Amino acid sequence: MLHLDREKRPTTEKVLMQLKKALVFQNMASTMNQFAHLQIPLEDVAKATNNYHHDNIIEHGGVGIVYKGRLLWSGRLMEIAARRFDCKHGDGDLEFLAEISALSDLKHKNLVSIIGFCDAIDEKIIVTTYGANGSLGQYLNSLNLTWKQRLRICLGVARALSYLHYDKGRDYAILHCNINSNTIC
Repeated sequence: MLHLDREKRPTTEKVLMQLKKALVFQNMASTMNQFAHLQIPLEDVAKATNNYHHDNIIEHGGVGIVYKGRLLWSGRLMEIAARRFDCKHGDGDLEFLAEISALSDLKHKNLVSIIGFCDAIDEKIIVTTYGANGSLGQYLNSLNLTWKQRLRICLGVARALSYLHYDKGRDYAILHCNINSNTIC
């Protein structure tokens, strides 16, 4: 209902913003159906990470905390990384959906693969494979790495970046914006 007092009415900008959000959520609902096969129950993710125990924290990222764990999924026990999104800022729901969409589309041996996601009332979690050997940053200073091994690592990173940025099979490119030795497994 429109308020009689003009100063108490929402601005056109606020109305436009709410309409855009409504459209995004409508699109999200239909898109989430497309990814229904990737849904993982919250209880399974909590169990896999030992109820998000602090000993299982891998990193505190820009949009949430990442936990390592072991998940029994599709009859296999697998090492996972579970990122709990902090959706209190900005367009967290949109970022969550965009990442699920992108990860489900990416298939490359030098990239982590999506296992699934959890979209519960207060929880948004993306579950990917876990590079159990740690990050590249942990190994670069090792005296045991030969130049040949270092060159192979560089080649693998270059191939993964090329795939993200220039793959001809996709009509979009992905710019990671945080490539460093700690984000490469």
